[in-house]
Amino acid sequence: MTTKSHFLETSGENDPVWIHKEPYSKRPQYKKLTEDIKTDVCVIGSGIAGVSVSYELVQRGVNVVMLEARDILSGESGRTSGHLSSGIDSGFVELASKRGQSGAQLAINSHTYAINRVGEISKELGIECEYRQLPGYDISQYEKGQDGHEDDVKRLQEEAKKMNELGIKASFKEGFAVNGWDGKVDQRDAVTYPGQATFHPTKYVLGVLKWLTQQPNFQCYTLSRVMSVEEKGLLNKEVRVSTQEGHTVTCANAVEATCIPLQKLSVVAELKFYRTYCIAIRVPKGSVEDCLLYDSKDPYHYVRLTACDEKDDYLIIGGNDHKVGQENEADQRYSELESWVRARFTQAGSVDYKWSGQTLEPADYTAFIGKNQGQSHVYICTGDFGNGLTHGVIAGKLIADEIMGFENEWSKLYNPKRIPPLSKIPETIAHDVQINAQYKRFLQSDVRDIEDIMPGEGGVLNPTTKTPMAVYKDDKGQVHKFSALCPHMKGVVCWNKDEKSWDCPVHGSRFGKDGVGIMGPAKGNLSPADEASEALMKQAGTA
Repeated sequence: MTTKSHFLETSGENDPVWIHKEPYSKRPQYKKLTEDIKTDVCVIGSGIAGVSVSYELVQRGVNVVMLEARDILSGESGRTSGHLSSGIDSGFVELASKRGQSGAQLAINSHTYAINRVGEISKELGIECEYRQLPGYDISQYEKGQDGHEDDVKRLQEEAKKMNELGIKASFKEGFAVNGWDGKVDQRDAVTYPGQATFHPTKYVLGVLKWLTQQPNFQCYTLSRVMSVEEKGLLNKEVRVSTQEGHTVTCANAVEATCIPLQKLSVVAELKFYRTYCIAIRVPKGSVEDCLLYDSKDPYHYVRLTACDEKDDYLIIGGNDHKVGQENEADQRYSELESWVRARFTQAGSVDYKWSGQTLEPADYTAFIGKNQGQSHVYICTGDFGNGLTHGVIAGKLIADEIMGFENEWSKLYNPKRIPPLSKIPETIAHDVQINAQYKRFLQSDVRDIEDIMPGEGGVLNPTTKTPMAVYKDDKGQVHKFSALCPHMKGVVCWNKDEKSWDCPVHGSRFGKDGVGIMGPAKGNLSPADEASEALMKQAGTA
């Protein structure tokens, strides 16, 4: 009897807190695509963006086929912290400087729509997903009296002023502290604002998917990895979506709701790729105020509550981001998050979950949602910038409107074909130089010999006269070898000790310890280099 690959269920070895109430075993199972079919729209990806686009289209009578490379909800939507915020990571002062006041207004409007839309849909479909609207609090990263606190507070006050200009009733409250913050660390003073929300993301997505599955104009196929999305024809174009096993979905339009488009460059080159970390720590019910909390650190801390059991809730805290494949100090990052919580919320108990996710930062702080560059009938949703949940819901309406030929004012803000601002060109060039420097791994080796690798670990062996090899040694000591070259742009992958994955430091593609592709822009898996790795991949059901 074979054991199912964990990387078919999620994109890391560590499980997120969401399985506490919604385990993988409760997720629906779908068949693999085994024939050529036709439909109106093919949606690739089963996270919140793919499910939201499908929902909006199916409601309007459009025939939709959804394809997923692994299991349902196995990507980043299932590893988020579950914030639904109208705030932007960069802040609205900075966003307005890059996209103008009108652009910042469109951002506020669209994210506010998304927050409310999740509430509407969960109510309409009877989805119990812990949805509730909450206040948001922004605080200084510095303690009162510390160098930097006064300047940071001035920045917060400027942000509150801009939020009010854009229609969010924000207030700066001197001396404000979150209820339950009983530690000695004093970061009082905050910008407070209403109309934010939170929910259980996997319960929500699975609830919408359950409704979709009951509709006659919706079909879903899993374990159906897409390898190409091509527009064909001159005047009456059609799109052909082809899977790894050679089957084709022919459609009028296709949507790549895959976190990042499955392509070489274009918008991929305009993104930075980060790992972000989360822990879920027990706190007694009612001991901490139910709110969304953010500090001003870069990268910042983000905090919220979710249900645990009759006695406790989970306080989720995240942060400590770093570029994909360029650092490997997860233990220190989790430890810092735990220390941060315990110094401020002294009733905190055990840490039950630790996990990481991936976020993509666009140069102008705005997601790419709409028609892909150089294409007329292929749509994308990428560049979440820490707001992937609301961007996914925004994509549902925006892409559905564009496919149906309806005008949507958000299009000019999120248009993937827009030109990056001139002010960001130096930063973009510096990023490109730093990315290209990662090809130095062609000259590096993580280990000198396979014997140096401990069971349950991996490393890149790089003989000077041969192709770099990604070597994983399972818990029984069996060695599995894969090509260490990412199939996207041939970067040499790095071993992620925390999530037991192979991460590419060039454009952020990731692969499970068994070589299974779990994050684009790479389309396929790592190439197996021996019989043991081929067997491991077949066992995963993706060979």
